[in-house]
Amino acid sequence: MQYVSTRGTAPQIGFCDVLLAGLARDGGLYVPESWPKLEKFRGGDVATTYAQRAASIMAPFVGGEIDQQVFERLCVEAYSTFRNTEVAPLVEISQNEYLLELFHGPTLAFKDVALQLVGKLFDHVLAQRNERVMIVGATSGDTGGAAFDGVASCRNVDIVMLYPNNRVSDVQRRQMTTLTANNVHAVAVDGTFDDCQDLVKAMFNDQKFRDANQLSAVNSINWVRVMAQVVYYFTALEKLGRSAVFSVPTGNFGNVLAGWIAKQMGAPIDGFVVASNKNDILTRFFESKKMTANEVVPTLSPSMDIQVSSNFERLIFEMNNRDGIATAKQLVEFRSTGELNVAVGSYQKWISGVFVGRRCDDEDTLATMRDVYKKSGMLIDPHTAVGLSAARQSAGVDYPKEVPMITLATAHPAKFPDAVRRATGETPKLPEHLADLMSRPERSVSLPNDLKAVQAFVAGCRN
Repeated sequence: MQYVSTRGTAPQIGFCDVLLAGLARDGGLYVPESWPKLEKFRGGDVATTYAQRAASIMAPFVGGEIDQQVFERLCVEAYSTFRNTEVAPLVEISQNEYLLELFHGPTLAFKDVALQLVGKLFDHVLAQRNERVMIVGATSGDTGGAAFDGVASCRNVDIVMLYPNNRVSDVQRRQMTTLTANNVHAVAVDGTFDDCQDLVKAMFNDQKFRDANQLSAVNSINWVRVMAQVVYYFTALEKLGRSAVFSVPTGNFGNVLAGWIAKQMGAPIDGFVVASNKNDILTRFFESKKMTANEVVPTLSPSMDIQVSSNFERLIFEMNNRDGIATAKQLVEFRSTGELNVAVGSYQKWISGVFVGRRCDDEDTLATMRDVYKKSGMLIDPHTAVGLSAARQSAGVDYPKEVPMITLATAHPAKFPDAVRRATGETPKLPEHLADLMSRPERSVSLPNDLKAVQAFVAGCRN
């Protein structure tokens, strides 16, 4: 399997190089040269473990660059860190309404599903090559803690994670700032997540700086992040035993894109509800066929407080019939004008009947959390509530009510205790391994939204 850039001019490379590169040299995102088809979908009871199934599903993307037995061992090691042996259990909350719980990893967020494996892969490949990399990333909340946990024990990795100051939850921040490993560095940036993401892309696009510091990425601009998320769409449907619609709380578009890829590979998915909070650029796109960026608005679901969804570039590339030059031109225009228009024919082919957008404001978020708790005694976090609210809006309107709707539960409620308490009056408890998180000493750096200042810090963090 070879990989191509969405912007058309970077050379094709293999899986291990894609893992270490993150962003392509032409500023694009890597995608496989073609979408593999799984020979058979296995519905109903599946005897294999999650790790074994994951290794099987991802094997075509690895393309033999890592021995399959070694790759399966790395999957087993990665998913042994999860508190639930199913890794991603499917929970029915009412008739045809399900939650796919993706928060049983060490940092209580869906990002663990990918980043526990990415850390193992980094260590394996870098050890074989006798190389060391500097990971730089941006987080709207969950990626930072998950990335730190995934690579803190890696012998050949340093990591700097940028997060928007005062725009992540206390738990999210502390999962980054309380780690004691010498190779992890949390940086609070005076700006939004989009600002942090722009700084990361600027560092990658500075070829001299990139090469001098051996930059790599763990954000979902890194293909391997998206690849690992494809797996739980298959395993959820295998447990359900029939086709379904997925409702996905969406900020950077990587999670729902992974579902779309699963559909291309043969997963029986009837469609996707792209769930947005008040930062509804994607919902507005699905309504108008035009993407227009607004100011970022702080909400109760901060991991979705994003206006520029990086992974949408991978779908635009497909909509442009994999014309990287056309994709690059569109995205340059979007960054300069704040608008991106899609041809009607392309929209009909790639979007209609596949994606619908729904939005949920803070009041709807709280009402959904309150309703779930009242009816089932279950606490859900605000991001999951956005997804569930969107699913309920869509059922019987965009999709028949008798079609199962699976909402991705992306975070443990204890990551957002203030919102949960406001909705339900209950304060969710952190799992035992994080029980003392709020009393641990913090270690972080504050920097302005300035590329030179951030570059100087990154350069000084290399071990």
